[in-house]
Amino acid sequence: MEMHEFQSKALLLSKGHTYPQFEIGQTFKHHWGRTINSGDNSLFTTLTLSYNPLYFNAEYARSNNHPGIVINPFLVLNTVFGLSVEDLSEGGGPFLGIDQLTFHHHVYENDTLTASSIVLSKRLSSSHPGFGIVAWHTSGFNQHNECVIDFHRNNLVRISPEKI
Repeated sequence: MEMHEFQSKALLLSKGHTYPQFEIGQTFKHHWGRTINSGDNSLFTTLTLSYNPLYFNAEYARSNNHPGIVINPFLVLNTVFGLSVEDLSEGGGPFLGIDQLTFHHHVYENDTLTASSIVLSKRLSSSHPGFGIVAWHTSGFNQHNECVIDFHRNNLVRISPEKI
């Protein structure tokens, strides 16, 4: 089968949600979850040059009243943010930022993070035709259902599925 024949038979499925599919107050329980292990933390901390010994020195962390190495908070942020992408922004559109970011509890090696988001607001973009701006409040939880992080995030969201 030649490539053009294969492409003509392929079914293009759009990913994510479009602007009209979001309703204020709508809640998403992001389904995957992620257990953070020591390798995740070590690699992230090294690659981001985060040389706080809490993130890589167990004895130092214990001497500061932690049960073990603390997971780098920005790895926690990136993980929880990533858990929300499939439901909120996978459909495409530029990320506009995060605000009201709060770290509530430390995360430790082998903690499992889950996330949920609530649609806070939406409006049509006046400067980008074909897009709306949607704001969400996202919360991340550990395996004990304790909120470890929360933040507001905004994205431009396509009004209709992208045409390729």
